[in-house]
Amino acid sequence: MNAKNLPWDMEVDVLVIGAGGCGLTAAIAAHDEGAQVAIVEKRDQPGGNTSLSTGSIPGAGSRFQKAAQIQDSPEVMMADLARVAGSHDLSDVSDMLARISAELCEWLVDCVPARMSLITDYCHVGHTVPRLHAPASRRGQDLMDDLLAGVQRRDIPLAVGNPVQSLLTSPQGEVIGALIGGKGVESTRIKAQKVILACNGFAANRDLVKEFCPEIAGAEYFGALGSQGEAVQWGRELGAGFANMAAYQGYAAVAYPHGSLLSWTTLEKGGILVNADGERFGNEDLGYSGYARMVLAQHREVFAIFDDRIKAIADKEDEFRELVDLGGIKSASTVAELASLFKLPADALTHTLDTYNQAAAGKVKDTFVRSKFGLAPLQSTYWICRVTPGLFHTQGGLAIDTSAHVLKRDGSRIPNLFAGGGAAGGISGKSGAMGYASGNGLLTAIGLGYLGGRAAAKELKEASGRQP
Repeated sequence: MNAKNLPWDMEVDVLVIGAGGCGLTAAIAAHDEGAQVAIVEKRDQPGGNTSLSTGSIPGAGSRFQKAAQIQDSPEVMMADLARVAGSHDLSDVSDMLARISAELCEWLVDCVPARMSLITDYCHVGHTVPRLHAPASRRGQDLMDDLLAGVQRRDIPLAVGNPVQSLLTSPQGEVIGALIGGKGVESTRIKAQKVILACNGFAANRDLVKEFCPEIAGAEYFGALGSQGEAVQWGRELGAGFANMAAYQGYAAVAYPHGSLLSWTTLEKGGILVNADGERFGNEDLGYSGYARMVLAQHREVFAIFDDRIKAIADKEDEFRELVDLGGIKSASTVAELASLFKLPADALTHTLDTYNQAAAGKVKDTFVRSKFGLAPLQSTYWICRVTPGLFHTQGGLAIDTSAHVLKRDGSRIPNLFAGGGAAGGISGKSGAMGYASGNGLLTAIGLGYLGGRAAAKELKEASGRQP
């Protein structure tokens, strides 16, 4: 909305809207470049989808990879992302994020600081070498805790329970601040020279999901509750362009009814998914995001099956161990006992496992052309988990350039406005979930927060005549 000639309640250099991983990163990055920063968050506590993630961020060519003698480079990562996602609206942004990914991971560890290390156990979906850096717990909340500590250490103001009602603009169309305030609370006008949108996507807004991502609209939403699509609304009002709006991240194996993620390690390392008839229905190599719509298409119960050796690897993850403790994953010494746990047809399940194991042993071609079998053939002891597909976050949003500036439909910049994370377009393809590589969500959240925060602060330095 156009700002009227009324007094401002507060003035800052950079206003960050949203206190998830993107917002906190943007605030720290801008502060460390010399800007005065404030953060507002509509919900009662920070977090967003970062808290619900595994905290994994890809970094190509990092010093942690070099220490582990893993050869990698931004060019290899660019090729990996392009192979998975294909050509899309923000291919240039994808390349930029790959180029700064190692710098980003090292900055998190050295400057925030965040407790992260390289995952070397295996390659993740979409990556040809181990390059994901994550907390030891594989919990995004641990990364959030470190980012929050970084914000507090720098005395950056963070106000929760303060939803933004609208962005404020000058008569010339420049973004100059925001109107803030919840129900029953007097509105506050904050003037800002730069505004960074880090307010997540629109996956919790059923109308917007139906409009832009109809193929997954029937899936239950498991992401952050605040993902209501405010950035889409504000973007429309400002004449912003949009990018990759039909893309999303799904998850094919949410433990049911527990609601926690069944580690995809169980499938990557050789496990399978079967339906209520005890039959496989696709190629699990597609990954947790791309496979979600296939699980949804079953319209009935689906089960993940793996063995003791695979469980031993997944046991390294806190959330997986908790799921075992809660009884969400059950074991059996024979296929017949396994089938009886959820009343699956024993003969059909036996045939499914026999056929799959023969393919894994190289004796026959897999029915669904799976090529990566991990530790399979599967063997006793077996484990089984009932799962359901979920929508976790949308991968489309405001069109941006490689410095996270928000762009108009004609490709020009909306003055003073930046976006990252779910508010911005993602790098996981133009539509659907097949373009999602592990870590893409946090790469665009943390990476664009880093790029946008630094760019906003440096532009302020340049405008003031000081050396950046």
